[in-house]
Amino acid sequence: MLNFYLCALFMLGCAMVSSDDSPWKSAVNRQTGQLGYRNWIVVAEASFPAFARTGVRQVPANVEIPVALDYVLQAIDQTQHVKPNIYLTRELRSMSNDSAPGIDEFREKLKESLHDMETTSLEQESLMTLLADANRSFDVLIIRTTSALPYSSVFIELQPGYWDAEAEQKLRERMEMEKMKKIMPGLD
Repeated sequence: MLNFYLCALFMLGCAMVSSDDSPWKSAVNRQTGQLGYRNWIVVAEASFPAFARTGVRQVPANVEIPVALDYVLQAIDQTQHVKPNIYLTRELRSMSNDSAPGIDEFREKLKESLHDMETTSLEQESLMTLLADANRSFDVLIIRTTSALPYSSVFIELQPGYWDAEAEQKLRERMEMEKMKKIMPGLD
């Protein structure tokens, strides 16, 4: 009888999760498992431009950027094959509440959603160029939110989850040393 109740509780829990799932969350869950190194995810403001290229998937999310970002980062964290390299627009730091009402509160919520993760700031035009260049060869997922604040989009470049820049540098140095040993056999 205990097994019956445990099974019923499990099924109820599963039903509650799936009924709460919205299409954008399902898309994020599906895509984070498929995207890899050099793919991008943009958690975008409402006026973010639509891309007409193949390889760009655009998903509407009826939530604000901090809510969507928090969900995306949790989904990436569940994978082992990628980790996020997060970019914020440089303009976001310089905007005032006078010119963009609500921006101060937005920055606070965004900070909470980032969970102390390191970010890099670049001008939006540079980020858009990086995104367009990446899209020539790699997939991009754009989650268009309801946030209506300028320069508030968050750009995420996916990096290998099991390999970092330091490991890459060591590998390149080792390969260079092996090459030099072949050229000059007495090197050790």
